[in-house]
Amino acid sequence: MNREKITVSLPGSLKMRVDKYISDNDIISRSQIKTRKAKVFLKGTEIKFSRKITNNDEIEVEWEDPAPMDIEPEELPLDIIFEDENVIVLNKAQGMVVHPANGNYTGTLVQGLLYYVKNLSSQFNNELERPGIVHRLDKDTSGVIITAKDPRTHDFLSNQFRDRTNEKFYLAIVRGYPPKRRGTIDTFITRNPGDRKKFVTHEREGKRAITEYRVLRNWDKYSLMVLKLKTGRTHQLRVHMIHIGCPIMGDPIYGRRDNKYPESTLMLHAWKLKIQLPGSDELKEFKASIPLRFKKILGKISSNSI
Repeated sequence: MNREKITVSLPGSLKMRVDKYISDNDIISRSQIKTRKAKVFLKGTEIKFSRKITNNDEIEVEWEDPAPMDIEPEELPLDIIFEDENVIVLNKAQGMVVHPANGNYTGTLVQGLLYYVKNLSSQFNNELERPGIVHRLDKDTSGVIITAKDPRTHDFLSNQFRDRTNEKFYLAIVRGYPPKRRGTIDTFITRNPGDRKKFVTHEREGKRAITEYRVLRNWDKYSLMVLKLKTGRTHQLRVHMIHIGCPIMGDPIYGRRDNKYPESTLMLHAWKLKIQLPGSDELKEFKASIPLRFKKILGKISSNSI
């Protein structure tokens, strides 16, 4: 049984339903409230999830862990960039899901790691759902991801993601180009009220999200950009690129089919990660080579722009 105490943070006199608040803050999703047998308490008294809460209310959310899944190790091709006794750094392929969930119960990175590191499950007390997973990349995003071989390393790395002491850089091919070649996007991001699977920028609601960007090269209607995550919100880069009028090419969730390059898939790649490893006082840099899909599209864009 999980239980989390939360002091509600909402602007001014704004009120919000409990179920929306805990979902927007990634505590537990609305769809999991029944399946996880969730309960919410205000001042020690259980309340309905439709109850509206306001700033500084103190609530407690209680929920059960999901039923254990039957996850079997699988021999999968893993593109390993670096490995030592504590970590494995990989170049995740586009299309690979990081951990089993939502109908993706085979071919995940977790299953590949369970096969590759024979004692991984026992190191994490036979936790099969996310053993060693420190952070995640979306299914359609390729690139650098770091995993831990033991709980102590997991905590060491996770703290850096939480405290934002590491550095994460992405490459993206976008439609259009921003007004400046360098800039910072600083907004709030919240769930799209019309589509709970999507997020949108907002002036004050949701979580603060910051992205730094730099244009490497631009053509008539496309740009190649480096994006640096200063925060790590869900779909942050996709939403921020739309915010400045430069949607990422091939985005199956937020974009639309590119009539000129209909074969393009999501052109977002976790290119570089700087992070401190156990036993070191300095940030170590890991890079994932530019994927073939990027090279093909960039080659076509360059040829068509001559």
